[in-house]
Amino acid sequence: MPNLPDVVLWSIPAFVLLTVVEMVSVRIHPAAEEDAAGYEAKDAVTSVSMGLGSLGFDLLWKIPIVAIYTAVYELTPLRVPVLWWSVPLMLLAQDFFYYWSHRGHHVIRILWACHVVHHSSQKFNLTTALRQPWTTWTVWPFYVPLVALGVHPAALAFCSSANLVYQFWIHTERIGKLHRAFEFVFNTPSHHRVHHASQGGYLDRNFGGILIIWDRLFGSFVPETERPVYGLTKNIDTYNPLRVATHEYAAIARDVRAAGSWRERAGRVFRGPGWQPPTPAGVEEAGDPVSETATGTVTGTVA
Repeated sequence: MPNLPDVVLWSIPAFVLLTVVEMVSVRIHPAAEEDAAGYEAKDAVTSVSMGLGSLGFDLLWKIPIVAIYTAVYELTPLRVPVLWWSVPLMLLAQDFFYYWSHRGHHVIRILWACHVVHHSSQKFNLTTALRQPWTTWTVWPFYVPLVALGVHPAALAFCSSANLVYQFWIHTERIGKLHRAFEFVFNTPSHHRVHHASQGGYLDRNFGGILIIWDRLFGSFVPETERPVYGLTKNIDTYNPLRVATHEYAAIARDVRAAGSWRERAGRVFRGPGWQPPTPAGVEEAGDPVSETATGTVTGTVA
């Protein structure tokens, strides 16, 4: 197995430089809109804190995950060599499975509890890309098929890191729409702004990592037509990293305790974030089923 570079580690200087450039750009040429995302010190510090925390927790989660991947790799007779021509194919395959992982983390509430962290900022700038969850143990099952097909776990880690690094630059409002050909194939700031938006027409759209073609193929693509409103459908309004990391898990626990049946408990965990149990016949609904949810989130609004 050839040594593959740690692309995240090597990209840190570029992350810092690009963030400084964006901050200066915002200061010199602020957006015209009064509610423009821009930068807010407390929000940026929270995002960076979440990113640093995720590094530590990822090391913890990697222990069992690497063990599982290694066991699967040793059991499969298939082997994909790491060569100049196979690496792009592995990147393509990883991006395909990333799409389904990302989509799953928006439509299954227990997975959303992990991913909601990335969507919790009401700002959209390069520090938002660093706002990563601390419970990424929910991601590994989506990539088991790749390992079973003979992709070495180290090669999978390289592809996942490359995907993560690519997505850093698309978390910005300072870049408008790019050339039509590029926008058709690749994920761009315009596409990803839609993904982070909380408007109804933008929710649960544009899940792609590097490529946007998966969204076009599987019916989840929406172009940017109006300026997004970032954050959650019901924002948590906290800069406390611990609360940011755990608030949806706490909401799930409250809903499960309050549920009146095992069916409802299962729905609170495995249905969509905005799911509500059916209203019994003859009982008038108390209010809007979305605005009255305990979580205050629906399927949408961060990768």
